[in-house]
Amino acid sequence: MACFAHAPRAVFLPAARPAAVAGTFYPASPKVLRATVDQLLACAEPTGDLQEPVPKALIVPHAGYVYSGSVAASAWVRLRPAAAIIERVILLGPAHRVFVHGVVSPGAELMQTPLGDLQVDLDAIAQVRTVHDDPEAHAMEHSLEVQLPFLRRVVPHARVVPLAIGRATTDEVAHVIESLWGGPETRMVVSSDLSHYLPYETARALDRDTAEHIVAMDGLLPPVRACGYTGVNGLIHVARRRGLHVRTLDLRNSGDTAGDHDAVVGYGAFGFYEQGASCN
Repeated sequence: MACFAHAPRAVFLPAARPAAVAGTFYPASPKVLRATVDQLLACAEPTGDLQEPVPKALIVPHAGYVYSGSVAASAWVRLRPAAAIIERVILLGPAHRVFVHGVVSPGAELMQTPLGDLQVDLDAIAQVRTVHDDPEAHAMEHSLEVQLPFLRRVVPHARVVPLAIGRATTDEVAHVIESLWGGPETRMVVSSDLSHYLPYETARALDRDTAEHIVAMDGLLPPVRACGYTGVNGLIHVARRRGLHVRTLDLRNSGDTAGDHDAVVGYGAFGFYEQGASCN
């Protein structure tokens, strides 16, 4: 992972953050992308309890769709029953390409995707004084961008709050999440893959253990267990304080989807549910 010096905040911010990884992490063609996302969501539709509550928060993976798209879809599809009332989706993911202090926003009014632009909720961002603009950190960041086509298809009318996390403490991230928690109109999505480049069986064992820790909310995850561990830990901190419970929705790795078994990347989807949560 390359790290670069933190650039000064730009004086003139872009009106839109262009899609940077369309054509690599997911299809660039609007027609193909729409069909791809819709198929992933269709295959991920829950087949069990039709009265399953809608999660307040999700953890989703962020690799290329051929690898983790089906796992991500298993989480995103759970928001569909509440699409009519969801007005805002808070996206938090790790900054992979630029060194970042704290939690940063893209400094843009729109997030562009091949499926259309998403409105950034600038008013919500302005509520959190610890968040500052860093267009450079967002320019090539995939951990948030790969979630946008799912958001566009599942909750198309929602505004987005895209936040990249760099060097930050659990308490700092938890403060941001708590500040933006809102009510039924707001949902939280933390973007993170799990273990990286381990042999298949080793990764499966470690990821199962990580999933158990997430569901139990019994401690902080170290970096080796999840690249977005800071966001995951911040969400767990708030969820534990608010009395939420967690379910594992899907747990696989690249060896199960589109890769070999020599060095796999783990993917998990998790739903966080408020006590007495309804189906919408």
